[in-house]
Amino acid sequence: MDYRLLGRTGVEVSPLCLGTMMFGAWGNTDVDDSIRIINHALDAGINFIDSADVYSGGESEEIVGKALKGRRDDVVLATKFFMPMGKGPNRSGGSRKWVMQAVENSLRRLGTDYIDLYQVHRPSALMDVEETLGALTDLVRQGKVRYIGSSSYSGSQIVEAQVASRDGNLARFVTEQPPYSILVRGIEEDVLPTTQRHGMGTLTYSPLAGGWLSGKWRKDTAPTPTSAARPNARFDMGSAANQKKLEVVDALAHVAEDAGISLIELAIAFAINHPGVTSAIIGPRTLEQLESQLPAATVTLSAEILDRIDELVAPGRTLNPDDNSYGANELVPAARRR
Repeated sequence: MDYRLLGRTGVEVSPLCLGTMMFGAWGNTDVDDSIRIINHALDAGINFIDSADVYSGGESEEIVGKALKGRRDDVVLATKFFMPMGKGPNRSGGSRKWVMQAVENSLRRLGTDYIDLYQVHRPSALMDVEETLGALTDLVRQGKVRYIGSSSYSGSQIVEAQVASRDGNLARFVTEQPPYSILVRGIEEDVLPTTQRHGMGTLTYSPLAGGWLSGKWRKDTAPTPTSAARPNARFDMGSAANQKKLEVVDALAHVAEDAGISLIELAIAFAINHPGVTSAIIGPRTLEQLESQLPAATVTLSAEILDRIDELVAPGRTLNPDDNSYGANELVPAARRR
């Protein structure tokens, strides 16, 4: 597997990053099986793992920690903080108080004394970014964190953080983690040009668009119990936007077939073929899912295939606005008027 530079850090990472949201109570409840999946990914050449304290209430980080015993130094380990971790005040967000506590909790669960990449899971409109950057800078100086990053920041929020770091002599975000797939291309308009301009690495999540590009949902497939159990607009099969997505997925399946690859490989390869993307985060729940995704690391899409994709979903377009995952939905036009 070829490796890529993570922004301007000099750190080399694999084009596929193993996301661990599906390990634990949220997905695969078999701890030993989850550990096998992690080790299989490492054996296949993946050296980049992304987790978050909120995944399965901390259980995901514990599983990762168990899997990395004896292999920790070979892995670029990333995790995130910000989401609520229990009831009561001061157990979420980006305040110095919570950052300092959250990192100790993650270090304990991960069974390590340092985190390679510590990321803010979401932006906050309720506090100054300098508050969070100041705490993270102290963690870098203490050696508990090597680098820091953001997740689901808009282009303007990325710039604001970069300016704050420069003006305050603070550690800067070296990565951004946004959603990106063939069906969710909004970051091409602003976020990707911004991260490229600032020399940041970009780790994109949901390359399969929440399962839409796995072939799980097709026009001739009845809604599954899984999709019916998700009571939100992203999986409302009766909406016009999602009906359009079904049409596009059918057409993409033919594009993949003509290219001699699976729809899954097409979708993941699309993400990592963008020059502004460092790694695409894959989130397998089973070993079979992992094995179906690994070949994408070596797939190069021709200009002809990329043109056909652009005809189905124009660059910068997200077919269903509900698929955008930004903290304040700042990229949704309606949000700018209120």
